[in-house]
Order: sequence, then C-alpha cells, then structure tokens
Amino acid sequence: VMRIIKMKCPLCQSEYFYIKDPEDEYNYFKFKCTDGEIQFDSEVDVSEVPEVRDESETYCINCAWHGHFEVLKK
Repeated sequence: VMRIIKMKCPLCQSEYFYIKDPEDEYNYFKFKCTDGEIQFDSEVDVSEVPEVRDESETYCINCAWHGHFEVLKK
C-alpha cells in the first residue's frame, strides 16, 4: 500500500501554504505539497512562480506560521 505524505503546518496542521512574489510583495502563489511535490492552485500561472528552494520563505494560508520551506519537509 502506497502511503501519501502531505506536508502540514507545524502550528495548525493546514495543508495549504503560499510564497510571495519577490518582484511584487502583494502577489502570492498558493500551493499544497504531497509526497514532496508542490501542487499550485489551479488559478496560479506556473510560468510566473519563483523557484521554491529549501530556504524559500513559506507562509501558512491559515495561521501566522512562516518559515523556510525545508522545515515543512521534516
């Protein structure tokens, strides 16, 4: 049986996060992460998304948590 691993917020257990556009602080890209694969929301134009790296500042969509993306992978 294959187990699906979903990343969750360390505070509220939400599965949805976002990263900000470094060019426009008011623009953000919502995503969830399953089995280490980032899945952006359907309305996100993936051609505009900045590269998400381990040190990318990541924000929970539900609560005040934010930190580096690598924290979610643990």
